[in-house]
Amino acid sequence: MKIRDRAEYASKPRPLTTTPDQLVVDAAQAMSAKNYGSIIVVDPDTRVIGMMTERDILRRVVAERRDPMTTRVGEVMTTELRLARADDDLVGWLRIMSNERFRRLPIVDADDRLVAVMTQGDFVSYTWPELLGQAKNMAKATFGPDLSMAFMVIGLLIYTVAIIVAVAIFAT
Repeated sequence: MKIRDRAEYASKPRPLTTTPDQLVVDAAQAMSAKNYGSIIVVDPDTRVIGMMTERDILRRVVAERRDPMTTRVGEVMTTELRLARADDDLVGWLRIMSNERFRRLPIVDADDRLVAVMTQGDFVSYTWPELLGQAKNMAKATFGPDLSMAFMVIGLLIYTVAIIVAVAIFAT
């Protein structure tokens, strides 16, 4: 499935953007007003040049005792971003986001202009039903066609408890 095929892609609100010269306090207030965890930093042509997240504010402003009333977004933003296109593979990006530990993925057009921002949550909501369906099919192939969903859930719970107990035993 392509990113553009995801229902959330079409219904995404316009991404929250700022310029690198905006004050951190103003960008943070805009993020707070929209309840967003990040703001995309763009140039005058809406090309992505960075992103400022709540974590950037915590680590690069608060922890470093910078004044958000005088610090510019460009001084604390993250500049090494991964950018995707709407026709990229959704599951492939979910894997990359998980492996590289980032949650927000700017989507750009052919001219590298910002179109949307997808989150891991947008992708995970797609993959859970698909994964459960695959698990059910694999279980039926292994244990027979009479396998019920309740049996699968109970088995998964028992497995989860066993893993938790094993981790607790080996952690001590």
